[in-house]
Amino acid sequence: MRVGPIAVLNRAAAVYITVVRNTPLVMIFMFFQLGAGKVWNLLNFQWVDIHIGTLDFTSFFTAAVVSLSLYTACFVAEALRSGVNAVPLGQAEAARAIGLPFSGVMSQVVLPQAFRASVPPLASTLIALLKNTSVAAAFGVLEAAAQMKIFTNNHADQRWGIFIAFALGYIILVEVVSLFATLLERRWRIA
Repeated sequence: MRVGPIAVLNRAAAVYITVVRNTPLVMIFMFFQLGAGKVWNLLNFQWVDIHIGTLDFTSFFTAAVVSLSLYTACFVAEALRSGVNAVPLGQAEAARAIGLPFSGVMSQVVLPQAFRASVPPLASTLIALLKNTSVAAAFGVLEAAAQMKIFTNNHADQRWGIFIAFALGYIILVEVVSLFATLLERRWRIA
């Protein structure tokens, strides 16, 4: 949105990204866990059902998913924006000169090059997301950090082994993401 031709959307995206990126993740979790329901009722959205099938939008898990999604989306948007800005302006101008519409310029010329430039920051964002999931443990979501706490409480004599096992799990996940990003960079490298 911040690189699009519509000024109102550019401003709205800039405000959203600035506010959410500069807000601690714990505060976003707290808002969606504690305050979102009150805001929902205050805005009088009774006509919207907050239950879809078995998915309850008031649960800890859903609040964690929404919080992490909205928080990480800002960093993904900035990574993609930097990739778009890395494409020389002459590329887009040349595409417009041969008659491509804006959507064609973006989909055929700018975005393929932007994705190549965005792989490293997107990989860093994904790694940060993997680590940020541990914040969800503070809000009752049973993820790796919460599971580790349960194990250490049940097996107090093996705390170091449990800690090392979970640390290795995170390291393995991060290394898999890093390896995948490196492979993508090599595959999409321009000679």
